[in-house]
Amino acid sequence: MIAAPHSGSGKTLLTLGLLRALRNRGMKVASAKIGPDYIDPGFHAAATGRPCVNLDLWAMGETAVRALASRQAADADVLVIEGVMGLFDGPQGAKGSTADVAAVLGLPVLLVIDAARQSGSIAAVAHGFRTLRKDVNVAGVILNRVASDRHEAMLREALDAIHMPVLGAVRQIDSLELPSRHLGLVQAQENQELEAFIESAASGVARETLLDRIFESAAPLGQADSSASVLPPLAQSIAIARDVAFSFIYEHVLDSWRKAGAELSFFSPLADEAPDASAKAVFLPGGYPELHAGQLAGNSRFLEGLRSHQGVIYGECGGYMVLGDGLIDKDGQRHAMAGLLPVTTSFARRKLHLGYRQLGSWNGPWPQKLHAHEFHYSTLEFEGDAPALFEAKDAAGNGLGVMGHKLGNAMGSYAHVISVAQ
Repeated sequence: MIAAPHSGSGKTLLTLGLLRALRNRGMKVASAKIGPDYIDPGFHAAATGRPCVNLDLWAMGETAVRALASRQAADADVLVIEGVMGLFDGPQGAKGSTADVAAVLGLPVLLVIDAARQSGSIAAVAHGFRTLRKDVNVAGVILNRVASDRHEAMLREALDAIHMPVLGAVRQIDSLELPSRHLGLVQAQENQELEAFIESAASGVARETLLDRIFESAAPLGQADSSASVLPPLAQSIAIARDVAFSFIYEHVLDSWRKAGAELSFFSPLADEAPDASAKAVFLPGGYPELHAGQLAGNSRFLEGLRSHQGVIYGECGGYMVLGDGLIDKDGQRHAMAGLLPVTTSFARRKLHLGYRQLGSWNGPWPQKLHAHEFHYSTLEFEGDAPALFEAKDAAGNGLGVMGHKLGNAMGSYAHVISVAQ
Protein backbone atom coordinates (compact mmCIF):
# COMPACT_ATOMS: atom_id res chain seq x y z
CA MET A 1 0.00 0.00 0.00
CA ILE A 2 1.48 3.35 -1.07
CA ALA A 3 0.18 6.11 1.23
CA ALA A 4 1.11 9.60 2.40
CA PRO A 5 0.39 12.00 5.26
CA HIS A 6 -1.60 14.26 2.91
CA SER A 7 -2.53 14.84 -0.72
CA GLY A 8 0.17 16.41 -2.85
CA SER A 9 2.99 14.38 -1.29
CA GLY A 10 3.83 12.74 -4.62
CA LYS A 11 2.34 9.29 -4.09
CA THR A 12 0.77 9.04 -7.57
CA LEU A 13 4.03 9.86 -9.32
CA LEU A 14 5.99 7.47 -7.12
CA THR A 15 3.37 4.75 -7.56
CA LEU A 16 3.59 5.03 -11.35
CA GLY A 17 7.38 4.93 -11.21
CA LEU A 18 7.33 1.93 -8.89
CA LEU A 19 4.81 0.03 -11.03
CA ARG A 20 6.89 0.46 -14.18
CA ALA A 21 10.23 -0.11 -12.40
CA LEU A 22 9.01 -3.47 -11.09
CA ARG A 23 7.57 -4.35 -14.49
CA ASN A 24 10.90 -3.47 -16.11
CA ARG A 25 12.48 -6.10 -13.87
CA GLY A 26 10.33 -8.72 -15.57
CA MET A 27 7.67 -8.96 -12.88
CA LYS A 28 3.94 -9.35 -13.43
CA VAL A 29 2.66 -6.22 -11.68
CA ALA A 30 -0.98 -5.57 -10.77
CA SER A 31 -2.37 -2.38 -9.25
CA ALA A 32 -5.38 -0.97 -7.46
CA LYS A 33 -6.52 2.49 -6.38
CA ILE A 34 -8.25 3.26 -3.08
CA GLY A 35 -11.46 5.29 -3.34
CA PRO A 36 -13.74 6.41 -6.18
CA ASP A 37 -11.09 7.96 -8.47
CA TYR A 38 -11.71 7.13 -12.14
CA ILE A 39 -8.68 8.91 -13.66
CA ASP A 40 -5.64 7.55 -11.79
CA PRO A 41 -6.49 3.92 -12.69
CA GLY A 42 -5.90 4.78 -16.34
CA PHE A 43 -2.34 5.83 -15.51
CA HIS A 44 -1.82 2.64 -13.52
CA ALA A 45 -2.96 0.60 -16.52
CA ALA A 46 -0.51 2.44 -18.76
CA ALA A 47 2.33 1.69 -16.32
CA THR A 48 1.54 -2.01 -15.83
CA GLY A 49 -0.11 -3.03 -19.11
CA ARG A 50 -3.13 -4.46 -17.28
CA PRO A 51 -6.39 -2.98 -15.93
CA CYS A 52 -6.44 -1.32 -12.51
CA VAL A 53 -9.37 -1.73 -10.11
CA ASN A 54 -10.81 0.56 -7.44
CA LEU A 55 -11.03 -0.66 -3.85
CA ASP A 56 -13.60 1.41 -1.97
CA LEU A 57 -14.36 0.15 1.52
CA TRP A 58 -17.14 2.66 2.20
CA ALA A 59 -18.96 1.97 -1.05
CA MET A 60 -18.29 -1.75 -1.52
CA GLY A 61 -17.88 -3.27 1.93
CA GLU A 62 -15.18 -5.62 3.19
CA THR A 63 -16.29 -8.74 1.30
CA ALA A 64 -16.16 -7.07 -2.12
CA VAL A 65 -12.86 -5.28 -1.37
CA ARG A 66 -11.24 -8.57 -0.37
CA ALA A 67 -12.64 -10.30 -3.44
CA LEU A 68 -11.50 -7.60 -5.86
CA ALA A 69 -8.01 -7.43 -4.35
CA SER A 70 -7.73 -11.22 -4.49
CA ARG A 71 -8.81 -11.36 -8.13
CA GLN A 72 -6.46 -8.52 -9.04
CA ALA A 73 -3.47 -10.25 -7.44
CA ALA A 74 -4.30 -13.76 -8.65
CA ASP A 75 -1.83 -13.99 -11.55
CA ALA A 76 0.62 -11.26 -10.49
CA ASP A 77 3.97 -11.35 -8.70
CA VAL A 78 3.09 -8.22 -6.75
CA LEU A 79 0.04 -6.03 -6.16
CA VAL A 80 0.71 -2.33 -5.57
CA ILE A 81 -2.20 -0.30 -4.19
CA GLU A 82 -2.20 3.50 -4.27
CA GLY A 83 -3.98 5.18 -1.37
CA VAL A 84 -6.25 8.21 -1.37
CA MET A 85 -5.62 11.57 0.34
CA GLY A 86 -3.79 11.13 3.66
CA LEU A 87 -3.36 7.67 5.19
CA PHE A 88 -6.13 8.15 7.78
CA ASP A 89 -8.45 10.40 5.73
CA GLY A 90 -11.84 8.96 4.81
CA PRO A 91 -15.61 9.43 5.01
CA GLN A 92 -16.83 11.06 8.20
CA GLY A 93 -17.78 8.49 10.81
CA ALA A 94 -17.26 5.49 8.51
CA LYS A 95 -14.54 3.16 7.29
CA GLY A 96 -13.01 4.00 3.94
CA SER A 97 -9.54 5.44 4.50
CA THR A 98 -6.35 3.95 3.08
CA ALA A 99 -5.51 2.80 6.60
CA ASP A 100 -8.86 1.00 6.87
CA VAL A 101 -8.24 -0.89 3.62
CA ALA A 102 -4.68 -1.76 4.68
CA ALA A 103 -6.04 -3.18 7.94
CA VAL A 104 -8.79 -5.18 6.20
CA LEU A 105 -6.32 -6.68 3.70
CA GLY A 106 -3.48 -7.07 6.20
CA LEU A 107 -1.02 -5.26 3.94
CA PRO A 108 2.03 -3.19 4.91
CA VAL A 109 2.10 0.53 4.14
CA LEU A 110 4.94 2.44 2.49
CA LEU A 111 4.59 6.06 3.57
CA VAL A 112 5.61 8.70 1.01
CA ILE A 113 6.64 11.80 2.97
CA ASP A 114 7.18 15.20 1.38
CA ALA A 115 10.52 16.04 3.01
CA ALA A 116 10.80 19.56 1.62
CA ARG A 117 11.27 22.28 4.25
CA GLN A 118 11.89 19.88 7.15
CA SER A 119 14.71 17.82 8.63
CA GLY A 120 14.57 16.46 12.20
CA SER A 121 10.81 17.01 12.44
CA ILE A 122 10.28 14.21 9.94
CA ALA A 123 10.82 11.73 12.76
CA ALA A 124 7.75 13.05 14.58
CA VAL A 125 5.67 12.72 11.42
CA ALA A 126 6.83 9.17 10.77
CA HIS A 127 6.49 8.16 14.43
CA GLY A 128 2.94 9.51 14.63
CA PHE A 129 1.78 7.72 11.50
CA ARG A 130 3.45 4.46 12.58
CA THR A 131 1.96 4.41 16.08
CA LEU A 132 -1.53 5.92 15.70
CA ARG A 133 -3.18 2.58 14.91
CA LYS A 134 -1.91 -0.82 16.03
CA ASP A 135 -3.70 -2.56 13.14
CA VAL A 136 -1.80 -0.56 10.50
CA ASN A 137 1.77 -1.59 9.73
CA VAL A 138 3.91 1.26 8.36
CA ALA A 139 6.79 -0.83 7.03
CA GLY A 140 8.97 2.05 5.88
CA VAL A 141 9.10 5.49 4.34
CA ILE A 142 10.04 6.89 0.96
CA LEU A 143 11.34 10.43 1.22
CA ASN A 144 10.23 12.71 -1.59
CA ARG A 145 11.54 16.13 -2.63
CA VAL A 146 14.91 15.65 -0.96
CA ALA A 147 16.98 18.75 -1.71
CA SER A 148 20.62 17.60 -1.39
CA ASP A 149 23.00 15.03 0.05
CA ARG A 150 23.20 17.03 3.29
CA HIS A 151 19.41 17.23 3.52
CA GLU A 152 19.16 13.48 2.98
CA ALA A 153 21.75 12.81 5.70
CA MET A 154 19.79 14.89 8.24
CA LEU A 155 16.55 13.11 7.35
CA ARG A 156 18.12 9.68 7.64
CA GLU A 157 19.72 10.53 10.99
CA ALA A 158 16.34 11.60 12.40
CA LEU A 159 14.59 8.46 11.12
CA ASP A 160 17.40 6.14 12.26
CA ALA A 161 16.79 7.40 15.80
CA ILE A 162 13.26 5.94 15.74
CA HIS A 163 14.34 2.83 13.78
CA MET A 164 12.19 3.71 10.78
CA PRO A 165 13.38 2.01 7.56
CA VAL A 166 14.09 4.43 4.71
CA LEU A 167 13.33 2.67 1.43
CA GLY A 168 14.04 5.60 -0.84
CA ALA A 169 15.15 9.22 -1.03
CA VAL A 170 13.82 10.74 -4.23
CA ARG A 171 14.92 13.99 -5.88
CA GLN A 172 15.11 14.10 -9.65
CA ILE A 173 11.63 12.88 -10.62
CA ASP A 174 9.98 15.71 -8.70
CA SER A 175 10.52 17.89 -11.78
CA LEU A 176 8.12 15.66 -13.72
CA GLU A 177 4.57 16.98 -13.93
CA LEU A 178 1.36 15.59 -15.38
CA PRO A 179 -1.05 18.11 -16.95
CA SER A 180 -4.37 18.57 -15.17
CA ARG A 181 -7.83 20.06 -15.72
CA HIS A 182 -10.95 20.71 -13.67
CA LEU A 183 -11.61 17.08 -12.60
CA GLY A 184 -7.96 16.18 -11.99
CA LEU A 185 -5.22 14.88 -14.23
CA VAL A 186 -5.67 14.96 -18.00
CA GLN A 187 -6.66 11.39 -18.89
CA ALA A 188 -3.95 8.87 -19.67
CA GLN A 189 -5.27 8.22 -23.19
CA GLU A 190 -5.02 11.93 -24.03
CA ASN A 191 -1.38 12.31 -22.96
CA GLN A 192 0.84 11.73 -26.00
CA GLU A 193 4.00 11.89 -23.89
CA LEU A 194 2.80 9.48 -21.22
CA GLU A 195 5.07 6.55 -22.07
CA ALA A 196 8.19 8.71 -21.86
CA PHE A 197 6.89 10.24 -18.64
CA ILE A 198 6.34 6.86 -16.98
CA GLU A 199 9.74 5.60 -18.07
CA SER A 200 11.38 8.71 -16.61
CA ALA A 201 9.54 8.17 -13.33
CA ALA A 202 10.54 4.50 -13.33
CA SER A 203 14.17 5.41 -13.92
CA GLY A 204 14.13 7.79 -10.97
CA VAL A 205 12.43 5.26 -8.68
CA ALA A 206 14.85 2.49 -9.70
CA ARG A 207 17.81 4.78 -9.08
CA GLU A 208 16.71 6.36 -5.80
CA THR A 209 14.77 3.64 -3.96
CA LEU A 210 15.65 0.17 -2.69
CA LEU A 211 13.49 -1.84 -5.07
CA ASP A 212 14.55 -5.20 -3.65
CA ARG A 213 13.64 -4.17 -0.11
CA ILE A 214 10.36 -2.65 -1.28
CA PHE A 215 9.46 -5.93 -2.96
CA GLU A 216 10.58 -7.94 0.08
CA SER A 217 8.40 -5.79 2.37
CA ALA A 218 5.26 -7.04 0.61
CA ALA A 219 3.01 -9.41 2.58
CA PRO A 220 0.93 -12.29 1.23
CA LEU A 221 -2.65 -11.40 0.45
CA GLY A 222 -5.23 -13.65 2.06
CA GLN A 223 -7.69 -15.66 0.00
CA ALA A 224 -11.19 -14.31 -0.48
CA ASP A 225 -14.48 -15.19 -2.11
CA SER A 226 -13.73 -14.17 -5.68
CA SER A 227 -17.37 -14.54 -6.73
CA ALA A 228 -18.56 -11.43 -4.89
CA SER A 229 -20.60 -9.15 -7.16
CA VAL A 230 -20.87 -5.40 -6.67
CA LEU A 231 -23.50 -4.27 -9.20
CA PRO A 232 -25.99 -6.28 -11.29
CA PRO A 233 -25.90 -5.58 -15.04
CA LEU A 234 -28.36 -3.15 -16.60
CA ALA A 235 -29.39 -5.95 -19.00
CA GLN A 236 -27.91 -9.11 -20.46
CA SER A 237 -26.56 -7.15 -23.42
CA ILE A 238 -25.21 -3.63 -22.92
CA ALA A 239 -23.81 -1.15 -25.45
CA ILE A 240 -21.32 1.11 -23.64
CA ALA A 241 -19.98 4.47 -24.85
CA ARG A 242 -16.20 4.55 -24.55
CA ASP A 243 -13.77 7.21 -25.79
CA VAL A 244 -12.04 10.28 -24.32
CA ALA A 245 -15.42 11.99 -23.80
CA PHE A 246 -16.96 8.97 -22.05
CA SER A 247 -14.31 7.20 -20.01
CA PHE A 248 -15.28 7.41 -16.33
CA ILE A 249 -16.33 3.81 -15.85
CA TYR A 250 -15.13 1.54 -13.09
CA GLU A 251 -13.31 -1.63 -14.12
CA HIS A 252 -14.95 -3.53 -11.26
CA VAL A 253 -18.39 -2.68 -12.68
CA LEU A 254 -17.51 -4.07 -16.11
CA ASP A 255 -15.99 -7.14 -14.49
CA SER A 256 -19.08 -7.66 -12.35
CA TRP A 257 -21.35 -7.42 -15.39
CA ARG A 258 -19.25 -9.90 -17.36
CA LYS A 259 -19.23 -12.36 -14.45
CA ALA A 260 -23.03 -12.09 -14.34
CA GLY A 261 -23.11 -13.22 -17.97
CA ALA A 262 -23.81 -9.87 -19.64
CA GLU A 263 -22.55 -9.34 -23.18
CA LEU A 264 -20.78 -5.97 -23.48
CA SER A 265 -20.18 -4.02 -26.69
CA PHE A 266 -18.51 -0.64 -27.04
CA PHE A 267 -18.99 2.34 -29.33
CA SER A 268 -17.47 5.80 -29.71
CA PRO A 269 -19.82 8.79 -29.73
CA LEU A 270 -16.93 11.04 -30.78
CA ALA A 271 -16.41 8.85 -33.87
CA ASP A 272 -20.17 9.24 -34.56
CA GLU A 273 -20.86 5.58 -33.84
CA ALA A 274 -24.35 4.50 -32.80
CA PRO A 275 -24.94 1.96 -30.04
CA ASP A 276 -25.69 -1.59 -31.08
CA ALA A 277 -29.41 -1.53 -31.85
CA SER A 278 -29.81 -5.13 -30.67
CA ALA A 279 -28.43 -4.39 -27.17
CA LYS A 280 -31.03 -4.43 -24.41
CA ALA A 281 -29.44 -1.41 -22.67
CA VAL A 282 -27.17 1.55 -23.47
CA PHE A 283 -24.79 2.96 -20.89
CA LEU A 284 -23.30 6.45 -21.23
CA PRO A 285 -20.67 6.81 -18.48
CA GLY A 286 -19.19 10.08 -17.28
CA GLY A 287 -16.25 11.84 -18.84
CA TYR A 288 -15.63 15.17 -20.51
CA PRO A 289 -18.48 15.76 -22.99
CA GLU A 290 -18.32 19.48 -22.16
CA LEU A 291 -14.95 19.62 -23.93
CA HIS A 292 -16.44 18.06 -27.08
CA ALA A 293 -19.99 19.45 -27.01
CA GLY A 294 -19.86 20.99 -30.48
CA GLN A 295 -18.62 17.79 -32.08
CA LEU A 296 -21.14 15.63 -30.24
CA ALA A 297 -23.99 17.94 -31.25
CA GLY A 298 -23.10 17.36 -34.90
CA ASN A 299 -22.72 13.59 -34.67
CA SER A 300 -26.12 12.60 -36.07
CA ARG A 301 -25.54 8.83 -36.24
CA PHE A 302 -24.73 8.75 -32.53
CA LEU A 303 -27.65 10.97 -31.49
CA GLU A 304 -30.19 9.26 -33.75
CA GLY A 305 -28.96 5.88 -32.51
CA LEU A 306 -29.78 6.97 -28.97
CA ARG A 307 -33.16 8.41 -29.89
CA SER A 308 -34.28 5.30 -31.76
CA HIS A 309 -33.00 2.77 -29.24
CA GLN A 310 -35.70 0.55 -27.76
CA GLY A 311 -33.91 -0.60 -24.63
CA VAL A 312 -32.97 1.10 -21.38
CA ILE A 313 -30.71 4.15 -21.87
CA TYR A 314 -28.81 5.10 -18.72
CA GLY A 315 -26.40 8.02 -18.33
CA GLU A 316 -24.11 9.01 -15.47
CA CYS A 317 -22.80 12.57 -15.01
CA GLY A 318 -21.39 13.41 -18.46
CA GLY A 319 -23.69 10.79 -19.98
CA TYR A 320 -26.64 12.37 -18.17
CA MET A 321 -25.68 15.76 -19.61
CA VAL A 322 -25.68 14.36 -23.15
CA LEU A 323 -29.11 12.77 -22.68
CA GLY A 324 -30.52 16.24 -21.94
CA ASP A 325 -31.89 18.87 -24.30
CA GLY A 326 -28.76 20.98 -24.32
CA LEU A 327 -25.27 21.48 -22.92
CA ILE A 328 -23.83 24.97 -22.39
CA ASP A 329 -20.03 25.05 -22.68
CA LYS A 330 -17.57 27.22 -20.72
CA ASP A 331 -17.96 30.05 -23.26
CA GLY A 332 -21.73 30.16 -22.79
CA GLN A 333 -22.57 28.55 -26.14
CA ARG A 334 -25.49 26.12 -26.09
CA HIS A 335 -25.21 22.83 -27.98
CA ALA A 336 -28.22 20.61 -28.70
CA MET A 337 -27.90 17.14 -27.21
CA ALA A 338 -30.03 13.98 -27.52
CA GLY A 339 -33.19 15.57 -26.07
CA LEU A 340 -34.24 12.44 -24.22
CA LEU A 341 -34.39 14.10 -20.80
CA PRO A 342 -35.86 17.58 -20.09
CA VAL A 343 -32.65 19.08 -18.69
CA THR A 344 -30.12 21.64 -19.84
CA THR A 345 -26.74 21.55 -18.11
CA SER A 346 -24.19 24.33 -18.01
CA PHE A 347 -20.44 24.47 -17.65
CA ALA A 348 -20.47 28.25 -17.93
CA ARG A 349 -21.58 28.64 -14.32
CA ARG A 350 -19.21 26.30 -12.51
CA LYS A 351 -19.94 24.95 -9.05
CA LEU A 352 -18.13 22.04 -7.41
CA HIS A 353 -20.29 19.08 -6.36
CA LEU A 354 -18.19 16.45 -4.61
CA GLY A 355 -18.79 13.58 -2.23
CA TYR A 356 -20.09 10.09 -1.61
CA ARG A 357 -23.79 9.50 -2.12
CA GLN A 358 -26.31 7.02 -0.69
CA LEU A 359 -29.04 6.46 -3.24
CA GLY A 360 -32.52 5.08 -2.81
CA SER A 361 -34.16 4.13 -6.09
CA TRP A 362 -37.34 5.92 -7.05
CA ASN A 363 -37.29 5.06 -10.75
CA GLY A 364 -33.69 3.91 -11.20
CA PRO A 365 -32.35 0.91 -13.09
CA TRP A 366 -31.56 -0.97 -9.84
CA PRO A 367 -34.13 -1.52 -7.09
CA GLN A 368 -31.48 -1.91 -4.38
CA LYS A 369 -30.00 0.87 -2.28
CA LEU A 370 -26.78 2.07 -3.90
CA HIS A 371 -23.50 3.67 -2.98
CA ALA A 372 -22.18 6.25 -5.43
CA HIS A 373 -19.91 9.24 -5.86
CA GLU A 374 -20.58 12.71 -7.27
CA PHE A 375 -17.83 14.91 -8.73
CA HIS A 376 -18.61 17.61 -11.28
CA TYR A 377 -18.53 21.35 -11.89
CA SER A 378 -21.49 21.64 -14.25
CA THR A 379 -24.89 22.80 -13.02
CA LEU A 380 -28.51 22.25 -13.97
CA GLU A 381 -29.50 25.33 -15.95
CA PHE A 382 -33.02 24.03 -16.54
CA GLU A 383 -34.98 20.94 -15.56
CA GLY A 384 -38.46 20.16 -16.78
CA ASP A 385 -41.19 17.91 -15.48
CA ALA A 386 -39.94 14.32 -15.30
CA PRO A 387 -39.91 11.74 -12.49
CA ALA A 388 -36.81 11.78 -10.28
CA LEU A 389 -34.43 8.82 -10.43
CA PHE A 390 -32.99 8.65 -6.92
CA GLU A 391 -33.41 9.96 -3.41
CA ALA A 392 -29.93 11.02 -2.30
CA LYS A 393 -28.05 11.34 0.99
CA ASP A 394 -24.43 12.14 1.69
CA ALA A 395 -22.02 9.66 3.33
CA ALA A 396 -23.16 10.72 6.80
CA GLY A 397 -26.83 10.17 5.96
CA ASN A 398 -27.84 13.81 5.56
CA GLY A 399 -30.63 14.27 3.04
CA LEU A 400 -29.76 15.91 -0.29
CA GLY A 401 -33.16 15.66 -1.95
CA VAL A 402 -33.87 13.92 -5.23
CA MET A 403 -31.39 13.38 -8.03
CA GLY A 404 -31.67 12.63 -11.73
CA HIS A 405 -34.60 12.12 -14.09
CA LYS A 406 -36.40 9.42 -16.03
CA LEU A 407 -38.52 9.90 -19.14
CA GLY A 408 -39.65 6.95 -21.22
CA ASN A 409 -36.75 4.52 -21.53
CA ALA A 410 -34.08 7.18 -20.82
CA MET A 411 -32.74 7.92 -17.36
CA GLY A 412 -29.70 9.45 -15.72
CA SER A 413 -28.21 11.47 -12.90
CA TYR A 414 -24.95 13.11 -11.83
CA ALA A 415 -24.08 10.13 -9.59
CA HIS A 416 -21.41 7.57 -10.51
CA VAL A 417 -22.76 4.31 -9.05
CA ILE A 418 -20.04 2.20 -7.42
CA SER A 419 -21.86 -0.67 -5.75
CA VAL A 420 -25.03 -2.01 -4.21
CA ALA A 421 -25.05 -0.89 -0.56
CA GLN A 422 -23.89 -3.70 1.73
